[in-house]
Amino acid sequence: MSMMKVPFLDFSPSHSEIKDEITLAFNAVYDSNWYVLGNRVSAFESAYAQFNSTPYAIGVSNGLDALYLSLKVLGITQGDEVIVPSNTYIATALAVSYLGATPIFVEPDPRTYNIDPLRIESAITAKTKAIMPVHLYGQCCEMAAIMEIAERHRLKVVEDNAQAHSATFAGKPTGSWGHSNGTSFYPGKNLGALGDAGAVTTSDAEIAKKVKVLRNYGSQVKYHNETIGHNMRLDELQAGILEVKLRHLQRWTVQRQEIASWYNELLNRVGDLILPYVHPDATHVFHLYVVRTTKRDALQQFLTQEGIGTLIHYPIPPHLQEAYKHLGHAKGAFPIAEEIASTCLSLPLFPGMTFEQANQVSTAIKAFFNK
Repeated sequence: MSMMKVPFLDFSPSHSEIKDEITLAFNAVYDSNWYVLGNRVSAFESAYAQFNSTPYAIGVSNGLDALYLSLKVLGITQGDEVIVPSNTYIATALAVSYLGATPIFVEPDPRTYNIDPLRIESAITAKTKAIMPVHLYGQCCEMAAIMEIAERHRLKVVEDNAQAHSATFAGKPTGSWGHSNGTSFYPGKNLGALGDAGAVTTSDAEIAKKVKVLRNYGSQVKYHNETIGHNMRLDELQAGILEVKLRHLQRWTVQRQEIASWYNELLNRVGDLILPYVHPDATHVFHLYVVRTTKRDALQQFLTQEGIGTLIHYPIPPHLQEAYKHLGHAKGAFPIAEEIASTCLSLPLFPGMTFEQANQVSTAIKAFFNK
């Protein structure tokens, strides 16, 4: 019997069930003859703001631009320092670098993989202006403690919410804690467009206004440019698609959590696997289901041979990337991030994934460890 392949990510189950709604949205945009910053963008912004429990959401071109604009409107500039996690996707650090500021890496809690609030204060200097917590893999950071530190030191907070749409800490959603927050709607995200897209969320009217001006050439009125702005706009088509998908997000989140619970049961006490830990005050929306093992590379190779897709999030921490060589961090500078990078493996998880598929992945992993 040939083994059914389990891809790392499969859009077909979720996309096929909403195809008619997506087609209607596409046709509506096509027939409107208006393709950038129109009614669709406004409608999605209102819907996403409401979903995110923030008064304002501003649609932008992608997640990196959302983070950059979030920092920029808070006045982060040349010579400033911004605290970022040592294990994150490089976009978090790039947004800081774009403004001429320096990313200051802080190690994660080894259980949650999120920035450790207990390590933040020792990294604060006279140059520190902001903290950028990243809700990695779908679990909310310990935001109550982070906000408390920020208030005490008069720092701004920008959440990187790209991986955690609808996650919460103490009942309050990601993207609603910080002063301004960036999120990505890259196709593979829990709420994904069919291309690049992002948003800034905030509870501050002044910040929202500034982001709206900056994303559109520094202009509120066409051809009247009050500041040196950017072209970082969300287009109508992606907004229309996102508005459709947003209506299904809660249901898909429940599916992700159910698939994670299958894995938790099937992979309990298998080999030296470390399964995801969820902080008691946080919720996890399982953008990724990440396990850790000292035999990571061999396991990944074995699963590939078995027709099972996996990915590593992320194989090289930002401080060891060529791009950040100038910061002078040697190997061993951030041992927890480096340890995670050398042992973590993301297993297949997507809305519409079946128990049979999760069982197949788990059976293959057990076979590997039984060898």
